Amino acid sequence: MSRYPEVLWAQRSDKVYLTVALPDAKNVSVKCEPQGLFTFSASGVQEEAYSFSLELYGCIEPEGCKTKSGLRNILCSIQKGEKGWWKRLLKSEEKPAPYLKVDWNRWCDEDDEESTSDLVSDDDARFVGEDDGSSDDEGMLYLPDLEKARG
Repeated sequence: MSRYPEVLWAQRSDKVYLTVALPDAKNVSVKCEPQGLFTFSASGVQEEAYSFSLELYGCIEPEGCKTKSGLRNILCSIQKGEKGWWKRLLKSEEKPAPYLKVDWNRWCDEDDEESTSDLVSDDDARFVGEDDGSSDDEGMLYLPDLEKARG
């Protein structure tokens, strides 16, 4: 039985971005079909099988689908068949599966696309899932070592 990884999604007028949260994934397989069927499968750290299929809202260009594996996730850039904003990710109007969520870090409204289009590109190092050099301590105040201060 396969499991479902967490999948985050965002869109632009010409692309859909899917981020599959699966650290140290192996045997990653992605299939894009013109009618909008997206299929993903991979193995996790302990060889657990992960897979899912999505029937996307519109048609896609299989040649324009790119996948990049990082240390913590797999990023998929899916070229839309026709430029334009989709009302939702999936063709079905039912509530999406619980593992499928909006990627608010990549989200862009139609009105904002022009101003943010140069911020997001396929060549962006962050797209690959690499560490951007920031630490979890950013924005934290420096506190001196109290043991040394008692000294």
